[in-house]
Amino acid sequence: MKKYCLSFALIVAIMGTSLAQRTPQPSPAASVMQTVGVTDFTVTYSRPSAKGRTLYGDSPALLPYGRIWRTGANAATTLQASTDFMFGGKKVPAGTYSLFSIPQGGQWTVILNKDAKAGEGNYKESGDAARVMVAPASATDFLESFTIGFSDVTDSTAHLNIGWGTVNVPVPIEIMTTDITMAAMDKAVMEKPEDPNTLQNAAGYMLTKGKNLNQALAMTDKAIGLKETFRNVWLKAQILAKMGKVAEAIPLAQKALAMGKTSGDSAFSFMGPQIENGLKSMQAMLPAGADAASGVVDKMKGKKGRKK
Repeated sequence: MKKYCLSFALIVAIMGTSLAQRTPQPSPAASVMQTVGVTDFTVTYSRPSAKGRTLYGDSPALLPYGRIWRTGANAATTLQASTDFMFGGKKVPAGTYSLFSIPQGGQWTVILNKDAKAGEGNYKESGDAARVMVAPASATDFLESFTIGFSDVTDSTAHLNIGWGTVNVPVPIEIMTTDITMAAMDKAVMEKPEDPNTLQNAAGYMLTKGKNLNQALAMTDKAIGLKETFRNVWLKAQILAKMGKVAEAIPLAQKALAMGKTSGDSAFSFMGPQIENGLKSMQAMLPAGADAASGVVDKMKGKKGRKK
C-alpha cells in the first residue's frame, strides 16, 4: 500500500510539472525596440503566420477590407514611446497605446488608441490618440509571419512598418529631437551651472546643430574659466570657426593641440588627428598669403590705420 501511494504521488508530481511547462503558440509573442534620436519606442505584439490563407480582401479573407484589426494576434498590440512624437503627421504624447489598423486595397487606416488593453471587441474610436491614412506598398519578400519593425532611422525620423504577406504599410514617425535635447541641455545647465562638463556638452550639441552659437561660445568660455582643457579650448576654436571667425579660431586650435600633447588624456589619441585636420581646414579658409591668424589681424589693423 505504501509503495502504491508513493507511485501515485510521483505520477501526480510529473503531471503537475508537465502542465506547468510552456507549449508552442500558433502566434508567438514578439517585441521590437528602436531608439530614434533620444526617444525609445517599444512595440509588443503576436505574430500569426499566413499558412497559405488569403490575407486581405473581401470576406472570407482573413483580414476583410474595412474591418478593424488589432494588428496582430492574441492580446492587444501596443506601442510605447518615451517622449512626444509625430505619428503619420499627428502629434502624440509620450505613453503606451494599442495599435489598430483597418486594411484597404489602396489606403490603410492606422490607429493609436489610448486604451493600451483594448481589443477588437471593446475598441472605441473616441479613445483614439491618432488616426492616419497610409498607402500600402509591396513587400520586398513574401512575409510568412506577421512582422512589425522600424526602418529608415535617422536622429529624428523613422518608419514603423506593418508587414504581412505581400503588403507593407510604412507609417512615418518624426521626433522633435533637437527641441527635446536643447530643453534637456538647458535644464542640465540650470541645475549644474558651474560644472564644466555640463557646459561643454551643451555647447557641443549646439555646435553640431549650428544653433545658438553665441550662447554656446559663452558656455565654453565659462567652462574654460572653471577648468581649461584641450577639449574646451578646441571646442571654442570650432565654435568661432563656425561663426566665421577663423582668424580667432586658429590660434586656439594650435593651443588645444599643444595642450593635448602634454595632457596625458587618453582621448587625445583619437582627438589629436581630428584637431590637426580641423586646424588645416581652418588655415585653408584664410585669405591667400595669410599663413597665420596674426597675419590676418595685422593686415586688418594696417588697413584701418591707413584710413585714418
